Amino acid sequence: MKRQEVDSSNIDAVGYDETTQTLEIEFRNGVYQYEDVPEDVYEGLMGADSIGGFFHECIRDVYPCSRIE
Repeated sequence: MKRQEVDSSNIDAVGYDETTQTLEIEFRNGVYQYEDVPEDVYEGLMGADSIGGFFHECIRDVYPCSRIE
């Protein structure tokens, strides 16, 4: 999945597959995939003033995830 670099202290890049609703986040310590993430949540993440803050509020502990790297 192609990832786009983002301006965040903990997140390096973000990718999204709208067909499978899979959100891929590259942190400094590895890459994780989050399942069943609606496209509007992805768009909210990418448009947030604080990507890390949005992630912690709206994605972490909300969607199932697995480490892929």
